[in-house]
Amino acid sequence: MIALVSSLALLSACVSTAPTPVRESNVPTPLAQQSAPVAEVPGCTPVVTPPPVAVCPTPEQPKPPVPAAPPWRSADWTVLPGWQQDKLAQAWPTLLASCKALRGDMLKAWSGTCDAARELGAQADDAKIREFLQTRLAPWQLINADGSEQGLITGYYEPLIRASRTPTARYATPVLGVPDDLITVDLSDIYPELKNMRLRGRLEGRKLVPYWTNGQLAAMNDPQQLPAKALMWVEDSIEYLFLQVQGSGQAQFPDGSRVRIAYADQNGYPYKSIGRWLVDKGELSVDKASMQGIQAWARANPQRILELLAANPSYVFFREEGVASDGPKGAQGLPLTAGRSIAVDARSIPLGAPVFLAFNMPDGKPMQRLMLAQDTGGAIRGRVRADFYWGFGAEAGSMAGRMRQQGRIWILWPQGTMPPS
Repeated sequence: MIALVSSLALLSACVSTAPTPVRESNVPTPLAQQSAPVAEVPGCTPVVTPPPVAVCPTPEQPKPPVPAAPPWRSADWTVLPGWQQDKLAQAWPTLLASCKALRGDMLKAWSGTCDAARELGAQADDAKIREFLQTRLAPWQLINADGSEQGLITGYYEPLIRASRTPTARYATPVLGVPDDLITVDLSDIYPELKNMRLRGRLEGRKLVPYWTNGQLAAMNDPQQLPAKALMWVEDSIEYLFLQVQGSGQAQFPDGSRVRIAYADQNGYPYKSIGRWLVDKGELSVDKASMQGIQAWARANPQRILELLAANPSYVFFREEGVASDGPKGAQGLPLTAGRSIAVDARSIPLGAPVFLAFNMPDGKPMQRLMLAQDTGGAIRGRVRADFYWGFGAEAGSMAGRMRQQGRIWILWPQGTMPPS
């Protein structure tokens, strides 16, 4: 019985936790020669556990980049939905005006077509214009980098805001002109491949630093703090927020007179959607993140206006112009035409090019029109992307504010040549 107990005791000792071994010297053993501790219990055969062997994971082989789809696809006039029904005479004067503003490569590509268009005359009817375009031009459908054909179509307009020449408790939001300390560096002067890329900032000593953000400028309540001259002071900070998004508008003073507030420059930050910010914060659902929905949220949360402004660091500086009968000037330098001008990404669609646009309105009604690429915008990025100009006033604002549609775009280009990549 005692032998059995002793045997059990020894067996128990063989599987017990081993004490820390004592080295024979203070010289550390190289890692490659170390072994696991050995339990030295009388009557037991030591079991040596081999050290774990570190295995380096096989690095993942990088996947070859997926080549982007070509930006254009040759098309036929018959695939343009509604092409035969469009009232082309409404867009014809806008096309002729764009011809006068073409420069550089666009002028070279379009000079012959524009000369022939002028010969056709400004009073040409739909049938003659359609025949002319189909004879001189060819449609090319824009394709996204992933090969898809649909893209985002939004709307913009020219709002009216109430303003004063002097700040008061009622008119407290400044409309800033271009600051004297805003520095713009055209990177294409040094790197031609960075055409249309500009760097903006201000100097601190000899260092160029980012310019003040939208939120920082909005927090400068003291007129003495402002880095630029205030052209005027507006009554409604929320309406001014949307004038910033639209890029231009009209101001009406207490005596009834009006001026146009036109885009002059920008602080250098990319535009970030305040609607997307509200959705990400759980403040609005996607279907409520329209202009009207954002305005309603802002009026219900006046204490969070600065937070909302800070979500979009981009700020537009303005200049003052007289109000004429035509629309505000777009990036091409020409007055925009309501219902026939669009803003585009100029890296994908050259300014001045005629395009055919097809999408459905929020009520499902088809919108299929010849348009002119005459403007750009901070939020207009991508190949199949356009911002539809609706015109001036509240009704145009109502139409623009509801738009977030999917649509297709074809660029019309002189036959025998390809649009630029």
